[in-house]
Parts: sequence; C-alpha cells; structure tokens
Amino acid sequence: MNREAVCLSLAEKIKSLISKEDELRERLPAVRLLYDTQPWPRMPVMYQPGIIFLFSGHKIGYINARTFRYDATEYLLLTVPLPFECETVATPDVPLAGMRLDVDILQLQELLMDIGEDALFHPAKAESGINSSPLTEEILCAAERLLDVIERPLDARILGKQVVRELLYHVLIGPQGGALMALVSRQTHFSLISRVLKRIESHYTESLSVDQLAAEANMSVSAFHHNFKSVTSTSPLQYLKSYRLHKARLLMAHDGLNVSTAAMRVGYESASQFSREFKRYFGTTPGEDAARIRGFPGV
Repeated sequence: MNREAVCLSLAEKIKSLISKEDELRERLPAVRLLYDTQPWPRMPVMYQPGIIFLFSGHKIGYINARTFRYDATEYLLLTVPLPFECETVATPDVPLAGMRLDVDILQLQELLMDIGEDALFHPAKAESGINSSPLTEEILCAAERLLDVIERPLDARILGKQVVRELLYHVLIGPQGGALMALVSRQTHFSLISRVLKRIESHYTESLSVDQLAAEANMSVSAFHHNFKSVTSTSPLQYLKSYRLHKARLLMAHDGLNVSTAAMRVGYESASQFSREFKRYFGTTPGEDAARIRGFPGV
C-alpha cells in the first residue's frame, strides 16, 4: 500500500465532494467532510465528541501543558465535549482534507456485544477525554470505501453504516479503544465524569457549584477535582466558564445575538463581566470575534 498516494487520493476525493456536503450528510448523518485551504492561527475551540481523520494538512491542539498533532499519520479521538486551543495548517497546495465521524452509542454497544469476551480484545484503560492515535492502513482502506459509498444514494443507505461500523471497530481495537469503551461503561471514573459533563451541557445556564457536580458523580470534592482534571485537563469551574463562553460565541456568530443577550442566555448577570472574561479567554472582543468566527471552518 502506497500510503502517500492513498492519502492524496482521499484528499482529492474530499475536494470533489465538499460542495455536496449537505446532501451527503443527509445520506450518512454521522459523517462530515472537512476541507479548507487557508491556515488558522491558534485559537480557543470547543469540539463535540467524535473521531477526526485527516488525509492532508494538519492541526495542532493545545490543552494546558499537553500538545497533540493530528494529520495523515495520527487521528484524533474526542470522547467528551472539550474546550482547548487549536491551530490549523493548510494551504491551497496542501489543503486540510479529512472527515469527522460521530460515535453512535447504540452502534458501539452492538459492536462490543459482538466482540464479547474475546481474549484478543484487551483495550487500555481510558485516562483522558482527548487523544491522538496512529492512522492505520486498515482505517485508510475503510475511509476510501466510505467515500466511494457515500457518493451513491442507495449504496450510502445500505452499505454506509457498515463501513462506519468498520471504522469504529478499528478505533475500538486500537490504542484508544478504552476511551470508546468508557462511553458505554457505567461506573468507571471516566463515565462518571462524562455524566457530569452532560449535566453541564444541559444546565450550563444555571448556578452550578462544585459540590453539586461532585454529588452528581457520587464522589468527594477532592476525588471529583482529581478525576475531572484527568479527563478534561482543566478544573470544573474553568470548564464551566469556557463552556459558557463558547456557547455565547456561537450565539453571537451564528444566531446574530448581541453581547448583552448572549451573556444573559448563557448565565451571566453582567454583560460587562462577560465581555471582560470573553476578551481574556479569546483574546478579542465579542464583536470582533463574531466577525472572525464566521469564516472559521470549526473542524
């Protein structure tokens, strides 16, 4: 297998398909194509859980002391909603081209049931909610088939989910399989923190205390702090603040809300405090950022 040639072919395929992305997403909602020809500087982002495969160009993620790169040799697995900083490296000659795969929990559960107690399946324990891992030849082959299948409506409907399942399988048996397993486990510290993150996601406008969140995870406050940071690389209150700021950012950039309305919508009582914290976090005022983010690919 000529890996470089395969990645180049996949990048060209995505370039030819990207104009039909809305139509393709109707066929396979779990799959999103990614394509951009311009670089983007390091900036705060908030990614939802999923798997990102890149075949051209690359991204560098920064989260506290950690730095990770994902490109045509390493994919990104994100198993919790996570704020971090990201830099995109792309040019017209070497564009950013890849795909994002949402994880269907029911499909994952069915896959784990089929694997059962197989002695060859022994995934490592999940520690963090974000990891990069080697992009194998098996994943590249499945990605190639997926891009062929998604072009044809009947093939996409009949075969698409099976190819997505194959991609999920290769991630599951890889170095980060434990992180995927944690999504359907119930009593690991990872799954308990994931439950807290879901509570933040649905109640972020409310006044949430660390005591409340620790109780949700059925942990002492000190154990909760330790486990929360191991999964998200940040503290509970920092996570909640950044989550609110990212939500407000999207409300202003995509829904056209003004600063005061967006601030109140995400739980701030003071628009001036919101503006100060927004500028401290994103490095620009809310208005300036809203104009900039409209062109951001959001990969």
